Amino acid sequence: MKSTVLGIIVNLGLAVIKCSAGLLGNSFALVADGLESVTDVFSGLAVYFGLKIAVKPADVDHPYGYGKAEPIAAVVVSLALMAAAFGIIYGGIGEITAPSGTPAPYTLVVLAGILIIKELLFRHVASVGESIGSIAVRSDAWHHRSDALTSAFAFVGISIALLGGPKWEAADGWAALCAALVILHNAWKQLRPAVLELADIAPDVSMEAQVRAIAERVPGVLGSDKCYVRKMGFTYYVDLHVVVQGELSVREGHRLSHTVEDEILIALPQVAEVLVHVEPEEELTRPSE
Repeated sequence: MKSTVLGIIVNLGLAVIKCSAGLLGNSFALVADGLESVTDVFSGLAVYFGLKIAVKPADVDHPYGYGKAEPIAAVVVSLALMAAAFGIIYGGIGEITAPSGTPAPYTLVVLAGILIIKELLFRHVASVGESIGSIAVRSDAWHHRSDALTSAFAFVGISIALLGGPKWEAADGWAALCAALVILHNAWKQLRPAVLELADIAPDVSMEAQVRAIAERVPGVLGSDKCYVRKMGFTYYVDLHVVVQGELSVREGHRLSHTVEDEILIALPQVAEVLVHVEPEEELTRPSE
């Protein structure tokens, strides 16, 4: 949440600088870049409140917690990116068909500074998102990278317009158009996994493999059968079927299931809850009738 707040503050300042410099320096690409930063502010707020809701503890109405707020925030961010991209495409086409003039040279200095700031911010937020496994924070990081790419295209477009003279004024609009296409691509890359997580797609198979390996190391467990893992925000919920000797009493089977649960929770702190179902060995070896 701290990294998200940092991004909101930086984007707010950059939006003012970009739009002001773009309007005064006659660069639509820079104005479009500034508008993209404005959407960054709102998407950052969506991520912040999404994270704030996602970490709330479970209650009677939400026994599995509020973790789904996190991918919902990622969807909001991705849709905001797409909206910004379409807006930039519309303005870029207008600038190509009717160029407003050659941009001012100082806009390149502004863009160079912005590029450095946004790339550093992307790397910081992306590292935070990877460390906590947050799809919303990772989407927010790519929002910063998209902003950096928009600035890079604007830098190239303005440079061409300045070096080529009046005949190359449309380069500014083409730069904005190219940046918008990259933004659309990045938005889709972030939207798809967020929607899949909302649809309860199974997480990486390595998580299931770890759960099975831990359970099968417990004395008395002969093997594992079904294993379902579900991601809920920053945590995982596990449904596991373990195979034991059929002669075990109900009490012994109950004790063994708790041992398996405890071992998994200790070894994998990102797992919030484990539901263990005990199956006698004969049930799996018995031929179907």
